[in-house]
Amino acid sequence: MPPTDASTDAGTAPVPALDAGPGPNTDCEETLDLRLPDELVALFARESGAYGEATDEHGADTGSGTGTGAVTEASTPLPPVSTAPTADSAPPATDTAPLVPTDTHRTPAVNGDLLDSVGDWGPTATPVGVFRLVPVRAERDVPLIARWMNDPAVAAFWELAGSESVSEEHLRRQLDGDGRSVPCLGVLDGTPMSYWEIYRADLDLLARHYPARPHDTGIHLLIGGVANRGRGLGSALLRAVSDLVLDRRPTCARVVAEPDLRNTPSIAAFLSAGFRFSAEVDLPEKKAALMVRDRALRDLL
Repeated sequence: MPPTDASTDAGTAPVPALDAGPGPNTDCEETLDLRLPDELVALFARESGAYGEATDEHGADTGSGTGTGAVTEASTPLPPVSTAPTADSAPPATDTAPLVPTDTHRTPAVNGDLLDSVGDWGPTATPVGVFRLVPVRAERDVPLIARWMNDPAVAAFWELAGSESVSEEHLRRQLDGDGRSVPCLGVLDGTPMSYWEIYRADLDLLARHYPARPHDTGIHLLIGGVANRGRGLGSALLRAVSDLVLDRRPTCARVVAEPDLRNTPSIAAFLSAGFRFSAEVDLPEKKAALMVRDRALRDLL
């Protein structure tokens, strides 16, 4: 199952106290709602496959592995954006030409758009440059993503090493699915440098392993390219993307992730990005750290 681990240097950050279990009735405490949402029940009824790469990757496992493959040529440049990077931001080192998407892929959804049009979220200014999520197009992006997946540091958590067909199958399960997971390239200052999966955690098999709430939204991430790791990019981009989720999905009260417990750089990156460690979760293919960023606490952590 792919990882939701962000493999980057996050630096040091205080670790919030672990959740001891359901506590007082507050927004940021995990509470168990015994009534599952109707759309979750309906989706589970149709689910026949294994947990696999559809929650932690929704077609890919969680474990935002530490994307370490070398970034290579990308076709097409991004259209100009009105938001400029901050003056003190420095563009990341890269070994690829700018990506210029000329259109946005629309992920099919059975009952409407389950993720509020990720492709339309637009660019956002971050301390490291202007960033945007560009939905994957298999015919354009499989070679690049497969190269990242074959880096040993990434493969250890995502488990998608192999020929391009392995990565393509993983992507197709999401692109041809019901829209609960949208695979994206992360484009920083016009250059693709990371792979993301934005997914409905409450409609995922992950919801069987933690007290999910309606519209919980999950994140999987890998940073591509050795030059982009160990510079704090993971923390900066995780905060930016989780802010995008909370801003563009008003019904979502929490952003969640489930990096492999062994992936300490990823867990550190999530903590530095304003997530809190909620619990250890035993998933079919790994022991994970449930990381949560609460809307109510976004300005405090």
